[in-house]
Amino acid sequence: MLDSQYNTPGEELFFNNNIDEYLSNLRNAFSSQSKKMIYELAKEIKNTWLNKKSIFICGNGGSGANAIHMANDFLYGVGVDNKGMKIKSGLKVEALTANNAVITCLANDIGYDFIFSEQINTKAEKDDILLVLSGSGNSKNILNAVNLANQNGLKTFAILGFKGGECKKIVQNPIHFEINNMRISEDLQMIVCNILVEWLNNNYFDNEKK
Repeated sequence: MLDSQYNTPGEELFFNNNIDEYLSNLRNAFSSQSKKMIYELAKEIKNTWLNKKSIFICGNGGSGANAIHMANDFLYGVGVDNKGMKIKSGLKVEALTANNAVITCLANDIGYDFIFSEQINTKAEKDDILLVLSGSGNSKNILNAVNLANQNGLKTFAILGFKGGECKKIVQNPIHFEINNMRISEDLQMIVCNILVEWLNNNYFDNEKK
């Protein structure tokens, strides 16, 4: 047990109040509009899955780590039934943040602002999906990726926090949580991912039973 000398009067109450406020902000971040846009993303990912197209995910910092986590779940978590059995192959998916050699090469040779767009230019095809994750929505490498994907016929989605930034203006399908907290913004990215995986599995297996 930790020495009580490190505890201050009222600290636990203050901590619990922080938890309650954090969870309340997390719950209240979802609006009818954000739910609608999550459903639009779910439908497009399902079509991508059925048509064997690809989904590319990117972000910076914690959002970049979430991109890798999402790619893992879409690759294997999708297509697993409620008993943990793999029934159907998952999505063709890639986190553009996952290859350190590629990222450092592109950052060194052509600039950090192009580490995602150059990968999209090389790997993506028309009707693939680009999903970008961003708190501010103003990172240049995110904006460059979205602009190029739009030009090349990809379906572009973004999960955004704060005011949505420039990305909200240019992405085809913004999922915007107007929350001024980066930690909650990054939590929401993974919550959306988990909602999508859950829905894709339930939707697919329910249809199989009919």
